[in-house]
Amino acid sequence: MTESRGNWQWLYRLGSPRWFYDISGRWLPWLSALTFFLLMTGLVWGLAFAPPDARQGNSFRIIYLHVPASFLALAGYYIMAVAGAAGLVWRVKMAFIIMKSAAPIGAVMTLIALFTGAIWGKPTWGAFWVWDARVTSMLILLFLYIGVLALQRAFHNGDVGYKASAILALVGTVNIPIIYKSVDWWYTLHQPATLKLTSAPSMHIDMLQPLLVMIGGFYVFYVLVLCLFARAEIVCQERSTVWVRRRLEGTP
Repeated sequence: MTESRGNWQWLYRLGSPRWFYDISGRWLPWLSALTFFLLMTGLVWGLAFAPPDARQGNSFRIIYLHVPASFLALAGYYIMAVAGAAGLVWRVKMAFIIMKSAAPIGAVMTLIALFTGAIWGKPTWGAFWVWDARVTSMLILLFLYIGVLALQRAFHNGDVGYKASAILALVGTVNIPIIYKSVDWWYTLHQPATLKLTSAPSMHIDMLQPLLVMIGGFYVFYVLVLCLFARAEIVCQERSTVWVRRRLEGTP
């Protein structure tokens, strides 16, 4: 019984803002270095050394920003929704902090995905914007992120705002499989998914390798920025406590 309790101790600690603030501070240098290495390697590799596409030429290289941002827009929404659910069910303060921190990051990733998709669409489709099923469902995702952000600030009582935004985040998860399967369920201009778990990639290995590096770099970048946002929110919420004043003063 004691051993089982010890195995789950890390989970209880993760719900503590103080513990998260201290442990994430140790991660930041490593996350920063790994983010810089992966993103620089992926960008240089993809933009300078990957061969041009047989049909799209060099315009396809926007994929090295578009696809990783799209991945994070979807994955980040699930992270936000799961954190919101944990906050609603177990009333864990740290879960709501993660949810609040994930919302603006996910919104920016979605905006990058839409913007880079528009740039890619002009030479490919002949237009910056079409009301394609994939594009439209991604736009709805952006509105969901904005809605979560707005609800967090719409109530004087912070707990009510957290609960309302968590419910919206959970309801909005129905849009994620729609985004993913939109190119299969409807006739769309958007090309099918390049990377699938159930089949081999449709890209040449020389183009795929830098893309995988960029996706890894974006995920590490997401964790880095999420930690920074969460730490800032912890300081804001816990600023009256002794331990926060000591950390800001640099004393143990």
